[in-house]
Amino acid sequence: MRIRRVTYDLGNVIERQEYLDGRYGAPGEKRAKKKKATPEEVEQVNQWTKERKARHRLRMYFKVNDYFFTLTYPKEERPPDMKQAKQDFKEFYLFCKKEYKKRGQELRWIRNIECTPSGNWHVHVVLNRIPDADLIIAAAWKHGKVRNKQLLYEKGEFRKLAQYITKNEKTQKKYVDEGVLDHEIAEANFSTSRNMPLPEPKTKILYRWPKEPKPPKGYYIVKDSFYEGINKATGFPYRHYEMIRIRRKNEDRTIHRGKLPGTNSKKRKVYRSGGVRD
Repeated sequence: MRIRRVTYDLGNVIERQEYLDGRYGAPGEKRAKKKKATPEEVEQVNQWTKERKARHRLRMYFKVNDYFFTLTYPKEERPPDMKQAKQDFKEFYLFCKKEYKKRGQELRWIRNIECTPSGNWHVHVVLNRIPDADLIIAAAWKHGKVRNKQLLYEKGEFRKLAQYITKNEKTQKKYVDEGVLDHEIAEANFSTSRNMPLPEPKTKILYRWPKEPKPPKGYYIVKDSFYEGINKATGFPYRHYEMIRIRRKNEDRTIHRGKLPGTNSKKRKVYRSGGVRD
């Protein structure tokens, strides 16, 4: 039996997948016939891939107290189509990029342009915060208001935020956390700035299925990230789990509790023990 372990090291978070290598199968068993994926399964795999990459970029390039906000349009100024909405956002980020550069800073962003069935166009944006960023954002968006501006918070290491900012008209409620699908979507388009490359994962071959995953020293396994099941296509087991560094590197230690996409509530401080107090 050959087990493939794929590990993504994202700084303060390690994500890991373990699954039976399909080329070898389980001992004494014939290799299962490949099953053709249904259109729904293909769409879901594509969505998970997009979500995973967004989550990895959030974890590598953004931190607590960076910005998350929504760019909105007044009803009479809504764009006629996605092409115009993309152009509007392009003008926004080019303005921000120029102002960041003047201050010796690099702009990084992740965005999802969405349109509801009633024609309500808006753009959810994650953007790295620098001094004067709030003034820059307000000046850059010429088409309406900047709403629900809040500071990023640690909870779940941005897992729910990655789902929220990659959702589209085909996203199914059963595959995302509660609260992610807070409104209907008729059309959506996801994109990121190009200055956030992702590292290649490390792969290791194991020769027995680990009964219980063990985190490296200095990390703990996030319980609600652990999933173990059977791959429908191969019939073989697989698992996924995430591990968070106990003593985080290079972070503001204030945690903000809030709802997507609402405003922050009270703050909590993290103590050296890793505990949290109100």
